[in-house]
Amino acid sequence: MTPTPAEVAHAAEVLRAGGLVAFPTETVYGLGAHAGQPAALARVFAVKGRPPDHPLIVHLAPGLDLDDWALDVPPAARALAAACWPGPLTMVLRRHPRVDPVATGGRDTVGLRVPAHPVAQDLLARVGGGVAAPSANRFGRVSPTTAAHVRADLGEDVDVVLDGGPCAVGVESTIVDLTVEDPVVLRHGGVPVEVLEAVLGRPVGRHAAGPARAPGMLAAHYAPSARVVLCADADQAAARAGRERAAGQRVRVLDPRVDATAWAHALYGWLRDADVADLDVLVVVPPPEEGLGVAVADRLRRAAVGSGGEVSPPTG
Repeated sequence: MTPTPAEVAHAAEVLRAGGLVAFPTETVYGLGAHAGQPAALARVFAVKGRPPDHPLIVHLAPGLDLDDWALDVPPAARALAAACWPGPLTMVLRRHPRVDPVATGGRDTVGLRVPAHPVAQDLLARVGGGVAAPSANRFGRVSPTTAAHVRADLGEDVDVVLDGGPCAVGVESTIVDLTVEDPVVLRHGGVPVEVLEAVLGRPVGRHAAGPARAPGMLAAHYAPSARVVLCADADQAAARAGRERAAGQRVRVLDPRVDATAWAHALYGWLRDADVADLDVLVVVPPPEEGLGVAVADRLRRAAVGSGGEVSPPTG
């Protein structure tokens, strides 16, 4: 489904007037507010139930000057922007004064990205400025990859929902911190670390520590109501599922034999399906941690912690 030009124009007007618009990107649906309007930004935090020190990502239309949104932009950021934008990469840079500090959780840094989805690009071009947007769901829950997910989560708390169909990538953007001498990934996502290293011609750090330096860094996140239990292989998953069923639990085993791209595209839908089916336990065999599989495994670990499940269940 594609919104009409009139629908996108209306959504842009809502944003300029201080409203909230849910819109599709290639990663997940975002809950957008004008990046220069503190009252609208505060409403995003309130609707999501998001801690006010947990920064938002500012989305930009293609062609906007990076220097209008960030200070002291390093060569590495320009190289990554040229190679990976539009696309699922967020760069953390020093915040330009035009970005309201409410969007950045009071930090002097800002996460910037240019999405690849045509509806998002059209919306951003019509707004004519930055749109700060976390995922369009309640904080800590499973991210939305369809407009129906957004409506189910947020209902009337969002002014406009633009339906651009299912998200193509299915997991959030990769976030890389470029305010430090050696770039470091703060969140694994749609651009594998290997791609960043190929562009920069040097190693990129992984798994940086630090509370809420960027979205998605909390240990408990992306969680369904069902307990998520991670298993090393199919045999372990079958044994665990048998024990849970013997204890009277409603259980599903998730061990799809698909590649990492298909895993990423379907992951959040599978997690949401567990709740629709009113499951007690979702037993999962994660994909190999290579390419997009790193991001998928990361989301599953956080979902396990957030749901009260287990990351490494005992064998036997």
